[in-house]
Amino acid sequence: MVDMTTDTAQLRGRVSRSQAFWIVAAIFGLFLFAAAAPSPLYAVYAASWHFSAIELTEVFAVYAIALLIALLFTGSLSDSLGRRPVVLAALVIQIASMLMFIFASSVGWLFAARIAQGIGTGVVTSALAASFVDLQPPERPTLASTVNSATPILGLALGALASAAIVQYAPDPLHLIYWLMLAGFAVSVVAVVLIPEPATKRRELRLLPRVGVEPATRPAFFAALPSLIAGWGVAGFYLSLGPSLALQLAASHNRTLGGLAIALLAGIGAVCVIAVRTWQAARAMRFGAVALAAGLALTVAAVALKAPLLFFGGTAATGIGFGVAWLGVVRSLVGLASPTGRGALLAAIFIVAYLAFALPAVVAGYAVTRVGLHDAALWYGVAVEVLALAGVAGTLLINRPAR
Repeated sequence: MVDMTTDTAQLRGRVSRSQAFWIVAAIFGLFLFAAAAPSPLYAVYAASWHFSAIELTEVFAVYAIALLIALLFTGSLSDSLGRRPVVLAALVIQIASMLMFIFASSVGWLFAARIAQGIGTGVVTSALAASFVDLQPPERPTLASTVNSATPILGLALGALASAAIVQYAPDPLHLIYWLMLAGFAVSVVAVVLIPEPATKRRELRLLPRVGVEPATRPAFFAALPSLIAGWGVAGFYLSLGPSLALQLAASHNRTLGGLAIALLAGIGAVCVIAVRTWQAARAMRFGAVALAAGLALTVAAVALKAPLLFFGGTAATGIGFGVAWLGVVRSLVGLASPTGRGALLAAIFIVAYLAFALPAVVAGYAVTRVGLHDAALWYGVAVEVLALAGVAGTLLINRPAR
């Protein structure tokens, strides 16, 4: 008789910690791939099931809200139970959400699937982020922070682009992408079973969220808020209404253009995170804030002029600012916090980021029903540009050399 427990342990021993690191990175990317994959499909759903732009953005927003709540209440769960059990539980939830998408027949199913997606991603985020630190090679001490910053944004880019291509060119677009991701998550379950447990220590179980900004960090936190809100507010708009806007500006029915808009924003952001990983935090904040404001100015001009090429160029420039500013904000604020205050500060940063990701998109969806997509995008862009310019001022102020 074969001892399956012994066989699994032996296989797990053959997966090195370096290999486990990249397996964890791939799983993290797959979660965010799945988060962006429905975006190019929203317009197809809306046309098939006859729901409005505000419902479309609400479907998008419930994902971010569910993710935030799950992250706040389960963020420390893997410190107590271990990384692998938490990641496995999140994968099961994610598989359930893929099945909901596959069998969806109304907008209610979309809400349920997106909520399940958000919960699964929220549960897994801290466990995977901590696994990066646990598993990173000692000779590469910055690898974890770089991969942790770039992988989610890259996953968003690839998910949107792959889904758009499937919608445009493959059969059964409302189901095929979810079957493929379902297979990916099933493989991920097997991979997690085979990797060694990243965490070697356990802490007392605590599920209550801990959020706060220490007094010494508050000036920098408030100065960074406009850039933080502007960057994630733009990301939320692109993932909800961006594909429809791109198609309208280009006067095209090719869904790949909608996925390309998201891919440019997120993909270039991810590449820039890697490219500037050695920069000082203050330099990244300054450059990112200026690039974000400049890119948004180009994008607003493109929408006003109805110029599709300028729109994609502005989107690429905005992506540079989004990625670099995000890296700079996180590094600078975490560097100012005390060791005992970093967890609470990161929770505060993510609350702002995910609320900016979700709520303004719903407001934009409501505006679309009142003034149309073009005008709503124009006014939304102007509002975010004002925030981005405030972010430039705040960043320059907080990083002024001391006299």
